[in-house]
Amino acid sequence: MLHLFPDSSTATPLSGEPYAEAVTRLASIRHALRLVDPFAGPAPDEDGDCDIAAVWPTATEAKRSVFDTQSARTASGAAAGIEALLAARAAGFEPHQAASTALVDEIRRELDAVSRMMLG
Repeated sequence: MLHLFPDSSTATPLSGEPYAEAVTRLASIRHALRLVDPFAGPAPDEDGDCDIAAVWPTATEAKRSVFDTQSARTASGAAAGIEALLAARAAGFEPHQAASTALVDEIRRELDAVSRMMLG
């Protein structure tokens, strides 16, 4: 099973801060996005991690909780989609380009929504 949550022993961004796991989770999703479509350019809000870190201390607990839940859901969905593409390859099939494009588009939309929710 593919996991998009980084190993805490190697996580360096914002280490020790309460938002470190959530921001690192978004970075792992963006990295997975580049695996699916390496020529797609930067993922949404690639530089937004600092913005999220800046608003985190003033965010309500409810907002933090929703951010955590949505980013975990996005990571799970991205992992499932990428795992399906990898399974097709392992079975000797080339994943359909439309499926790869749809997955990339969905991951991008979800990343954007998670960031907007926290920053909006």
